[in-house]
Amino acid sequence: MDHYFVYILQSRVNDSFYKGSTNDLSRRFQEHNKGEDISTSRYLPWDLVWFTIKPTCSEAFALEMKLKNLSFQRTIDFITKYPVNNPVGPDVAPARQSGC
Repeated sequence: MDHYFVYILQSRVNDSFYKGSTNDLSRRFQEHNKGEDISTSRYLPWDLVWFTIKPTCSEAFALEMKLKNLSFQRTIDFITKYPVNNPVGPDVAPARQSGC
């Protein structure tokens, strides 16, 4: 069964967050920390501070888009409220458009 990860990275350089989704969290995290992603290469290194697993690509993408709209403080609040891979985590409707 396929599954998809939604994750939040935090930069050790400026404490900024990056939110994304992928079907291979380990590979994607390595890409970010090797500077292979233009949007994260300026703020290396990154720490993985939160993730969850979603059963479909559309659910993962919908949650990623929701997270990307959070402010810095609301992202911190979210990470605190929903522990890593909390099975009760926020439920969002599948997106019509998908980045997968």
